[in-house]
Amino acid sequence: LVKDGKVLLEKGYGFSDLAKRTPVDPERTLFRPGSISKLFTWTAVMQLVEEGKLNLDEDVNKYLDFTIPPYDGKPVTLRNIMTHTTGMEEAIRGLIANDEKDVAPLDATLKHWVPERVYEPGSTPAYSNYATAVAGYIVQRTSGQPFDQYIAQHIFQPLGMQHSSFTQPIQKNLLAMTSKGYKSASDGKEQPYEYINLAPAGSLASTGSDMGKFMIA
Repeated sequence: LVKDGKVLLEKGYGFSDLAKRTPVDPERTLFRPGSISKLFTWTAVMQLVEEGKLNLDEDVNKYLDFTIPPYDGKPVTLRNIMTHTTGMEEAIRGLIANDEKDVAPLDATLKHWVPERVYEPGSTPAYSNYATAVAGYIVQRTSGQPFDQYIAQHIFQPLGMQHSSFTQPIQKNLLAMTSKGYKSASDGKEQPYEYINLAPAGSLASTGSDMGKFMIA
């Protein structure tokens, strides 16, 4: 719990491993915060905007090695992406995989299928994991670093977030500290680690303590 730049409460609840009765440690137990991952993608984009390497209102095709077609002559911009107003249709199928071999590289995933445009860009809020992943790919291409490495070097390291990662598969030392997943506590059956094909949209693993550092920043 963070307020006014300070941590007010840092505490673990429940078990990260039901079989072993391992208690949650706020500093060392990693969880999957899902689409909160997008905040790191937006932060990375804005870092590159500040450096003059990206323009929020430029046609994103300027930064890509494939083409996102315009809608009635209007292109998609990073501002559209970051406000979820690209007007792209959304598909969930194939977003999450339970086996490492089913995860494709980010560029291959994006080029395999470009969503249809169903709204004029900038006109209608339409949540898009695909568009967010495009922003992450632009970060990757513009910085010259793989997306997960850029985040690690430019966000995690400066903030001292030592137990956070976008890498898939996650580093073994961090995997050992990651909470098991369960559909229900009463069931108690461990679920496989979820891999996110559109990684910049949701592949983060982090601890409560590390997320507190990000919030304060």
